[in-house]
Amino acid sequence: MVTMSTPDRVSAVRAFNRSYTTFLGALDEHLLGSTYSLTEARILFELGQRDETELTELRQATGLDAGYLSRLLARFEESGLLRRERSTADARRQRIRLTPAGRDTFRTLDEKSARQIRDLLSGLTEDEQHHLVEAMEMIRRRLVDAGPPVTLRAPNPGDHGWVVERNGALYAGEYGWTGEYEALVARIVADYLTEHDPVREASWIAELRGERVGAIYCVRKDDVTAKLRLLHVEPSARGAGVGTLLVDECVRFARRSGYRAMELWTVSLLAPARRIYERAGFRLVEEDTADRFGHRLTGQTWRLELTAR
Repeated sequence: MVTMSTPDRVSAVRAFNRSYTTFLGALDEHLLGSTYSLTEARILFELGQRDETELTELRQATGLDAGYLSRLLARFEESGLLRRERSTADARRQRIRLTPAGRDTFRTLDEKSARQIRDLLSGLTEDEQHHLVEAMEMIRRRLVDAGPPVTLRAPNPGDHGWVVERNGALYAGEYGWTGEYEALVARIVADYLTEHDPVREASWIAELRGERVGAIYCVRKDDVTAKLRLLHVEPSARGAGVGTLLVDECVRFARRSGYRAMELWTVSLLAPARRIYERAGFRLVEEDTADRFGHRLTGQTWRLELTAR
């Protein structure tokens, strides 16, 4: 291995930054041929991840100065892309949601961005794509996401009850789901505890700064197929890579345990989770629309072939 001096390393990083910002169009006045800057597009992307977002959550996710962010939001509100309102539970908290026009704008930018990346990857071989993604993940983990580490551990007594409680509260608060969903979560957890196979099943609790911020379960469907269940991430930790860390660990365990495939069930409106599954290699294999949890929802089954690596 060639040893580089510190100045050479600095120059190499700066050269990469120049090349990548040029590729992304970050230096252009407008992003992806739109009328929006990179910062404006980032705000729309963050708001597009869920039905509504708290102002403090958006500020944490973007790292923008409060005054600057407020001015950008006011501009979006004037152009009819978003609505701002005070929380009915706490008037000190401001909630933001995209309007239908804002959703359309977000989808257009998201599709253009995905197309840009697909075009980049299409010119590479499978091995080159794999190495490129690994390198980008390393950069993100070591530099971009540097900060208090997220740690995973096995559940302690009481943690499974916390999973049921938080799933019920979060999905009721964010999506208006009824107690039917909390009952489903309780059954899944109860089955896991009473029929747990310690060799081929596992669960994890994610912690950030010593606080529980997420969980996931890997359970047996049959001898060759594992199921990923009950992924959840607390709002306070979204954007910290918790969901990706949990899913990656769950997939690794399934692969080590000898499963040939892994499946999961979700609903179409949970876009942030869906993106994590797609990045992990899951593919949509089935959809159906029915009344669930007090709403008309489209259920989705996703599958990952656990080929050896």
